[in-house]
Amino acid sequence: MDEINNTVELCGTAAGAPVFSHGGRGENFYTFPLEVLRLSGTGDTVNVVVRERLLDQMPVDSAGRIALRGELRSFNNRSGRGSRLVITVFAKQIRFTDEPERNDVYLAGTVCKPTVLRRTPMGRMICDIMLAVNRKYGRSDYLPCIAWGSLAQEASALQVGDCIRLRGRIQSRTYIKNEKDGPVEKTAFEVSIVTLE
Repeated sequence: MDEINNTVELCGTAAGAPVFSHGGRGENFYTFPLEVLRLSGTGDTVNVVVRERLLDQMPVDSAGRIALRGELRSFNNRSGRGSRLVITVFAKQIRFTDEPERNDVYLAGTVCKPTVLRRTPMGRMICDIMLAVNRKYGRSDYLPCIAWGSLAQEASALQVGDCIRLRGRIQSRTYIKNEKDGPVEKTAFEVSIVTLE
């Protein structure tokens, strides 16, 4: 595992052209969806944020096949009703490729909420972990992670304040949330843990 505490390496297909996201510190940032297939053939669509100057060097277009390296980031979106945690990949390197699918995440951080051990409707054990991962300059990303099966039982013993290192993959899943105006389909992003130290 890298000495860096937050590394993401993805290889997939751009599912849309980049669109302007925001500006800050004299730079413009764009976002685009990247679809990465699992071994099962199910696709995870990951939202990628990239600096305009990186896009100028490596223009991404819809249906282009790319590999990228970056960091998993989070922020609280307070626009609209309530706030919600938004998970993106901040791309630091992008290149065109014909390599096979790749979805690798390496994180080191601190458990910042009590873990939750539960069973899926199919009876499988799952444990939810919220991991705080420090960035430079005193900021942190709060990243939802999940462990399955025997790893879930092991993870459920973690306490707030425990430092862990993990390897996993980003996954997206849709769910239905009942709101005042009726059911609404939403997408959640989390890191599915493969190994945990």
